Amino acid sequence: MNFKAVFFDFDYTLADGTEAIVAGFRYAFGRMGLPEPTEEAIRPTIGMVLEDEFTFLSGEADPARRAEFRQLYTEKAGPMHVSVTRLFPGALELLTALKRRGIPTGIVSTKKTATIRDVAEARGITPLLSSILGGDQVSAPKPDPEGLLASLTALGLEPHEVLFCGDTVIDGEAARRAGTHFCAVLNGTTTFEEFQTRRIPCDHVAGDLWDLKQWLGLN
Repeated sequence: MNFKAVFFDFDYTLADGTEAIVAGFRYAFGRMGLPEPTEEAIRPTIGMVLEDEFTFLSGEADPARRAEFRQLYTEKAGPMHVSVTRLFPGALELLTALKRRGIPTGIVSTKKTATIRDVAEARGITPLLSSILGGDQVSAPKPDPEGLLASLTALGLEPHEVLFCGDTVIDGEAARRAGTHFCAVLNGTTTFEEFQTRRIPCDHVAGDLWDLKQWLGLN
């Protein structure tokens, strides 16, 4: 493996927090007098900024309503994340193998840093990670490359030395803008065909994290 660090998106790449996310959306929409969206409608928006997800699903763009949604969503989903978010099969083994090889790993996500840290601690992967950078630590979320560039710069690395792994076109575009390598991970709702249609440069498309581990030569 030629990469000097591997960074990951969080939701639908390393972990699945669908239960908490859907509960948060339904609670917030209900409290705001809006029809509650289905899980099928919510899942493809995961990875976007919360306020943008709200606007996408509700059609409302008023800043006050967007802020109200975040507050209500957090009220419901926040306490649930640690208890219901699970790692995808192969996540622990992949991170452990990278750690043993001396390859730094980190998370670059739109999710709040504290939430990711709490879940990582609960699932026992904190010692395997070099960094966690959430959406609250950047001025512009993905696909802006700010978070990814900040994370690799903190390790003293250049973009071409780094692999970023994610499940959405947003992740792929962030990698393209940052100049890193990219591996699409099909744990979410984005299909192989969608990555192709959007012309996202992919070094590899992994069906799951076991596939990614094998591609990296960590078996």
